Amino acid sequence: MSQGSVHLHTPGLIGSAGALQLDQKSLAFKVGAVVLGTAFLALASRVEVPMVPVPVTMQTFAIAMIGALYGARLGTLTVLTWLGEAMIGLPVLAGGAGGLAHFAGPTGGYLASFPIMALLVGLLAERGWNARRPLLAFSSMLSANALCLAMGGIWLSGMIGMEKAFLLGVAPFVVGGILKSALGAATLVALSRFAKRGDTK
Repeated sequence: MSQGSVHLHTPGLIGSAGALQLDQKSLAFKVGAVVLGTAFLALASRVEVPMVPVPVTMQTFAIAMIGALYGARLGTLTVLTWLGEAMIGLPVLAGGAGGLAHFAGPTGGYLASFPIMALLVGLLAERGWNARRPLLAFSSMLSANALCLAMGGIWLSGMIGMEKAFLLGVAPFVVGGILKSALGAATLVALSRFAKRGDTK
């Protein structure tokens, strides 16, 4: 996108709340946003630190950003579309993985939490937990990460027991969740400031 187009569409793309105003866009624009969002999620999945039984990725950061920028409805739809791509075997999950087996394996609970994460962050962003209130934006993303770890840990405990599930599937990801939530809130603020500068040109 050129600088001219950013300037022209900024009021519609990033409003004063800091979220993309996609509900006001055409169907074609929304479809393009979903496609772009799934590509972003697939790319974030490639940023991986291999661990057993669950790898560390940038997926939760990307999901929180999709929820905050796209809003609850389109953000959730985008994450569901991405998971649908994974279900049919496209290499969009961590490490370029795909296929139904991943939804029944150790990562099943985390994958199930992802649309709920996007929905939660999107709903809170629409209610003011956004770039205008960075601490609340951070809190919404941190809450979504906590939900992910809770659902993932509960699912994993059914396979390896509660203690191991906590030690292997929850505890190692707590600090990362905090850092990714802080990065997400900072990114929202940076995008909002960039948009405001575009409005003044």
